[in-house]
Amino acid sequence: MTTTRTPAVGTPLSRLDGPLKVRGMATYAYEHEVDDPAYLALVLSSVARGRVTAVDDSAALAEPGVLTVLTHANALRLADDDPELAVLQSAEVSWRNQVVAAVVAETVEVAQHAAGLVRVTYEELPHDTEMRYDEDALEKPGSHVGLFGTAEGELNNGMPNADSAFGDVETALAEAPVAVDATYTLPHEFQNAMEPHAAIAQWTGEDTVTIHCGSQGVTDARRWIAMTLGLPPEHIRLVSPHVGGAFGSKTFPQSYAVLTAMAAKIAGRTVKLALTRRQMFFMTGYRAPCRHRVQLGAGRDGRLTAIAHDSVQQTARTKKYAEQIAVVSRTMWAAPNRRTTHRLLPLDVSVPTIMRGPGETQGTFALESAMDEMAIELGMDPVEFRILNEPDAHPESGLPFSSRHVVECLREGARLTGWERRDPTPRSRREDGWLVGTGVAAGQHVAPQLPGNSTRIRASRDGGYTVSIAAADLGTGTWTSLAQIAADGLGVDVGAVTMQIGDTDQPPASAAGFSSGTSSWGASVVAATREMRRLVEEEHGGTIPADGLDITVDAPANPYASQYEMYSFGAQFAEVRVHEETGTVRVPRLVGVFDAGRIVNPRTARSQLIGGMTQGISMTLHEAGVVDDRFGQVVNHDLAGYHVAANADVGSVEAHWIDSADPYTNPLSTKGLGEVCVVGTAAAIANAVHHATGLRIRDLPITLEKLLRQEPRRLP
Repeated sequence: MTTTRTPAVGTPLSRLDGPLKVRGMATYAYEHEVDDPAYLALVLSSVARGRVTAVDDSAALAEPGVLTVLTHANALRLADDDPELAVLQSAEVSWRNQVVAAVVAETVEVAQHAAGLVRVTYEELPHDTEMRYDEDALEKPGSHVGLFGTAEGELNNGMPNADSAFGDVETALAEAPVAVDATYTLPHEFQNAMEPHAAIAQWTGEDTVTIHCGSQGVTDARRWIAMTLGLPPEHIRLVSPHVGGAFGSKTFPQSYAVLTAMAAKIAGRTVKLALTRRQMFFMTGYRAPCRHRVQLGAGRDGRLTAIAHDSVQQTARTKKYAEQIAVVSRTMWAAPNRRTTHRLLPLDVSVPTIMRGPGETQGTFALESAMDEMAIELGMDPVEFRILNEPDAHPESGLPFSSRHVVECLREGARLTGWERRDPTPRSRREDGWLVGTGVAAGQHVAPQLPGNSTRIRASRDGGYTVSIAAADLGTGTWTSLAQIAADGLGVDVGAVTMQIGDTDQPPASAAGFSSGTSSWGASVVAATREMRRLVEEEHGGTIPADGLDITVDAPANPYASQYEMYSFGAQFAEVRVHEETGTVRVPRLVGVFDAGRIVNPRTARSQLIGGMTQGISMTLHEAGVVDDRFGQVVNHDLAGYHVAANADVGSVEAHWIDSADPYTNPLSTKGLGEVCVVGTAAAIANAVHHATGLRIRDLPITLEKLLRQEPRRLP
């Protein structure tokens, strides 16, 4: 092994999988070649709650090419009663657009046509689908799924309790010389990844199945699907080498993957299913609507004396998924008196799920908008106000941060944007009929190293290495970054490394979530490369044996995990223009400066940061699911009615980072960056809109009718 080489980590290497994708050769879930497949089409419920009383499938079965129709009467009996995965297990309907039948046919066209011929009748039951905030309808998260874990007290995924309290918040707020009390809301939002959710299921014998399915974590997904099908995990192979975007929606397996496996078993054929874009609005999760009441108290000197953040979020009655949407207020700013609460509103709706920056994104919009409002009340510069309230340690646990460079991010962002030239007076700048404003927000995201990762390395006599781990690449650059990490660990060029990821035939890996991928998988790869080098150098005299070497190494736990609080941080600066006559909002410039540890690949890192900020622009100005409260159905369930930012909506988006390797997060000194880039965007833009117009919009998205509501002809 040579040691005189340029390190791969830190090099802006082009994506190794890029040529495959440009040529259309990267194989996504629905594109895997299989022999003689059949196709699946779905029948979805037309009621929000009730019971199926009859299914008339005679017309569908009469269609040439139809193989079978699946209903709750003839479906396989599953071993787990998870209400999301246990599809077609009873006549019960728990939300509108729940799967109530499915057609298997020889072609996609026949399957879809026949699905439209299936007639389902129901006994409708009373339902509750209206998002509201009545105190008597709310529940405290307890034994709920999702980011809050499974029990009260310390949670199994490291996330904190649903509520927290320190000091005397009410007294501190009542006695504060300056106070802010404001409520912020966010709507339904949808991931809308470019690649539709899809699955191919192929059985071998009676109890072994291969499933091609877009997944953010094949190891975890296999375990959940195995429990549902009643099979040992080793009897399921889940394959997902390339994922065409996910943003959280492919973290947990959903009913369509189980249903495809069920259909393949019943039909005795390989079966393929790709959800339509409209079905993705109903079947693959969403960011739930939520409300935040934020109260801040401060002295005349600008120091915060109290922070209270009380939140409510929608969830499904059948499966009470919960997110930590107020937890950001436990971390960001110092104050001796503190309270955060989370409450759920269970409704007869489909189950929410993770969406990029889950929890932090929603909570940061509220907290950082309130921080801007407080700075204005105090007559302070919003950057200096935040710096004044920078904590020395974690405000609630008291533990030191493994690294925290919020002040540097704020200072650098201010320098890059010429913040010192800003006139703080709202409506003080006009250009050709546009009101111009600037705003700032800070943000954070957890930066964990997750357990459960192992790496296999096979070394050949010719100097090549095959590195295998069941990691995921959602378009984030995993194929490339892990090859760079492996190359440095082995002391070879990247070209000598062949990566294998996204398959449960490879050693297990944690899912791509919590901005943990590179830190968790990279730590595993580092451990395996160290062992390989030790074997070669200490036991084989510096050479590889003729028959090669083959090792599998489990990643050790992070010894510092309980000693430090580990987060990525960032500061975002937005320039907006609001047209005085129409209320149209534009974002000509968005600048982000991030504290994300050591950067493995500057090229893919910048791509992720810019992508996250662009997604933040989209959620701030465009995205909102419009709900028919009679049924709990999102009515703008396509990309014609559900608006996302397009090229014309996005101006200059600039991503920068602080040179800040973190010695405690993992052996690579990295921190996550794929989510911290989205969390502060909405507040930065909202704060800039206020600076431009003098109007405070606390209800996302910021659309022209909200700005014009006070004056129909011209902004006041």
